[in-house]
Amino acid sequence: RMQSSRSKPCSCPSLKLREVASMYLTLVAAFLVILVVALQGSAPRQSDFPYKVPLDPQGLLELSWNVSYPQQAVHFQLLIRELQFGLLFGMSDRGEFENADLAVLWSDGHNSYFGDAWSDAKGQLHMDSQQDYQLLGARRAPEGLYLLFRRAFSTCDPKDYLIEDGTVHLIYGILEKPVHSLQAINVSALHGGLQRVQLLKPNISIPELPRDMKSMEITAPDVVIPSQETTYWCYMAELPEGFPKHHIIMYEPVVTAGNEALVHHMEVFQCAAQFDSFPHYSGPCDSKMKPERLNYCRHVLAAWAMGAQAFYYPEEAGLAFGGPGSSRYLRLEIHYHNPLVFKGRRDSSGIRLYYTASLRPYDAGIMELGLVYTPVMAIPPGEDSFILTGYCTDKCTQLALPAAGIRIFASQLHTHLAGREVVTVLARDGRERQVVNADRHYSPHFQEIRMLKEVVAVFPGDELITTCTYNTEDRSRATVGGFGILEEMCVNYVHYYPQSQLELCKSAVDPGYLHRYFNLVNRFNDEEICMCPQVSVPQQFYSIPWNTFNRDVLRSLYGFAPISMHCNKSTAVRFP
Repeated sequence: RMQSSRSKPCSCPSLKLREVASMYLTLVAAFLVILVVALQGSAPRQSDFPYKVPLDPQGLLELSWNVSYPQQAVHFQLLIRELQFGLLFGMSDRGEFENADLAVLWSDGHNSYFGDAWSDAKGQLHMDSQQDYQLLGARRAPEGLYLLFRRAFSTCDPKDYLIEDGTVHLIYGILEKPVHSLQAINVSALHGGLQRVQLLKPNISIPELPRDMKSMEITAPDVVIPSQETTYWCYMAELPEGFPKHHIIMYEPVVTAGNEALVHHMEVFQCAAQFDSFPHYSGPCDSKMKPERLNYCRHVLAAWAMGAQAFYYPEEAGLAFGGPGSSRYLRLEIHYHNPLVFKGRRDSSGIRLYYTASLRPYDAGIMELGLVYTPVMAIPPGEDSFILTGYCTDKCTQLALPAAGIRIFASQLHTHLAGREVVTVLARDGRERQVVNADRHYSPHFQEIRMLKEVVAVFPGDELITTCTYNTEDRSRATVGGFGILEEMCVNYVHYYPQSQLELCKSAVDPGYLHRYFNLVNRFNDEEICMCPQVSVPQQFYSIPWNTFNRDVLRSLYGFAPISMHCNKSTAVRFP
């Protein structure tokens, strides 16, 4: 273990940091070279590292890991299939190579070195004075080199990334030539990339599964993955005629072998029961050939993203499907991410649902929290972190939730492209009591249903407050709320039981107060903004000159103005 050679400059004032680092590296070099030679042989057991994800689109780098909550540490195993002269692996706020926290393996052509490093705002590498990536071993196997190392969640080192709940942006870079020192590595010239994962998986015990459990694969057969970077593929499936009510109790991904690095995420939606039939379709979701009716398939049954494991329902609840009042039609949506533009790759991926006819005590439900899809909530252009908040108020939960309350066990956060952070908290008697789900490094490109570490109990009279942070630095006009990809959303789909009538509990600013804002802006500005009733809210936002005053007043308006509350039943009828 590397403890003995961890050098903190404060403990040896007579040695310069560079000397300490070189002593450390000499020790590590000897250690690593010996290890690689000595540990020829078998690969580590899969069960030691339950989570696995390909880092690069070709699958040459494969990361496996496990999480120890007692030790507050993550153990990594990195398989390098074709080792050249080393690699960089690490974490950064959004997947940048600047201001990153890195473990570096490099070779000068004779010896191999391993160390904990960081990059500055210009991407220049520096050896970290506090070595927190601890090398545990390296071994050659027929499939490549396995590198094992560990890292604590929190290291109290200002140069280190704090590993916390939610999305982590992992970065990697491959060294294709020998390098003589860490400083000689040019980060911008590396062949590298990023992968998003949830590193801190919840430590959940798997419930016992019933004997009569059956499974069904919802897969898109023999899709030729289009030779472009991003494709959303839609496929329609249907349940057998007269399929009675069942409970879905778990689901898992089915990914075609060899395509693990291309299948980015998948969702299964159930269609609206109001239509007797839906047309068959297998093709891109944005194609003009896609039947209009497929837009009525929006009820989420399952969602998976790269790096996620099987999803289990708590043993007292299941997600109902089949039976009267439930559509037989399902829509599978697959996001293919093909940055290397492979041609002619065939794929039959999808999701395997496990279900039972022995219904559990409770039906699980899905409730939408956050902001209503409306243009009255807007983000000015050029903002690095603009905050919008949606409320599920005490009045709504008092009216709509059962007296014994509900239990939230999973959550899926959702924004469009400007979203950077999403947090939902539970408040009771005017005080915040508990975080329901928080993702401080949220990415709209990585949305999965996540099981919560602990079930959250919500009672009548509680409030659920969802806050989204947006970045619009690359935009020149206001971004309004809505369904378009360049419009914004702020949603948390919470999965809970027992199912209640309440399907949507969201808010927006009171439109009358927004109108007063437009009047105020008009009075203070030279340029006239047309306030005529026929001009839409988005048009009014687009015509605002975004000076500091107009930005600050809008921010204040959203903080203090009364809200319009949507407390809706599944039939889209509001509670009185």
